[in-house]
Amino acid sequence: MAVTRRTQSPQVLLCGYYGEHNLGDDALLAVLLDQIPSPWMSRVTAHDSEAVQGLHQGYGVRAVQRRSLKATAQALIHSDALVLGGGSLLQDSTSFKSLIYYICLLALARLRSIPVILWGQGLGPLNRWTSRLLVRLILPGVRAIGWRDPASKRLADQWHVSVPTLVAADPVWSFPGLVWDGQHCADAERSGIVLCWRPTRQLNLHEWARLIEVVNQLAEDQSLPVTWLAFHKHQDHPLPGWLETHGLMPETLARRSRFQLAESLDQVLTLFSRSQLVLPMRLHALILSQLAGAPCAALSYDPKVAEAAAMAKLDCVDLDHLPSFDDLMRRWTDQLMHPVDAHTIDCIKEDAGRHGAMLHRELSRIMSSH
Repeated sequence: MAVTRRTQSPQVLLCGYYGEHNLGDDALLAVLLDQIPSPWMSRVTAHDSEAVQGLHQGYGVRAVQRRSLKATAQALIHSDALVLGGGSLLQDSTSFKSLIYYICLLALARLRSIPVILWGQGLGPLNRWTSRLLVRLILPGVRAIGWRDPASKRLADQWHVSVPTLVAADPVWSFPGLVWDGQHCADAERSGIVLCWRPTRQLNLHEWARLIEVVNQLAEDQSLPVTWLAFHKHQDHPLPGWLETHGLMPETLARRSRFQLAESLDQVLTLFSRSQLVLPMRLHALILSQLAGAPCAALSYDPKVAEAAAMAKLDCVDLDHLPSFDDLMRRWTDQLMHPVDAHTIDCIKEDAGRHGAMLHRELSRIMSSH
């Protein structure tokens, strides 16, 4: 059954993990909205629609409740294209239910002859055989795919998915950055050591204690404040309290610490630009710190973080094999006050821009065909 086309501006439904108070996904949406060509009008799946509309006021965003499959499906059948926008949406490690949600949307789009574009996507993990089967069956119906990492493309290639495909760096690398000022800003403006940490099962209490001891010692040696920056309101924000409850927060560190929720991209970039060292676990905290030119040493809970760190030529600690106190101390001391290699970041930004070029080309072709 063909979808009824409109005589007005074409409508595109942008589907992702938006409005869930995770600044990384807000960053993806900001880049995606900027890359939608005129005269396309965007609708966005979001849980907290007011938060999304507030963050992206200049785009006239209209939101649909992402946690309602029925509401999202109704928005889809009145759209001229569907874009799965950024992140790893086709995976079952978060939940099998989440994967089924996206499979249903892709199947409905295929049934209604609505073109689908995967933009800046990761593929997997797919731990269940049923997950692998469903994704393998649905991918050939997609119009074009932009993978954000080579591993995702390799998995799709194993299934012989014959869809126009590219591999480029995560789209957030395309976001405009700032000039690092951490070496010259006044003491009162310093962010110091910025921790963008998240809960993870990879670390036991002893290993959490080791990380905190290094941060505490490093901050004391360098007379720096420590900023705990929560990228995900519901996951990251409670972490310092959890550490304190388990007796892992030294008094000296607590006195030096300030706790902030990442509320906007401008706020985060400014904070990073005034930092002396950023220690991110989250992928988009790593990327935004580099766009702000900040010294950085990553902590990888997931291969995507290690891959981004390698691309940016950053020191990276694997949380599955946490180094000793002395090794961490040496490595992080070496990174203090050493800003990014601007040429490396410019090359990554250029590569990431290919997602936008693909999106513009495909949406322009869809519009011209109707």
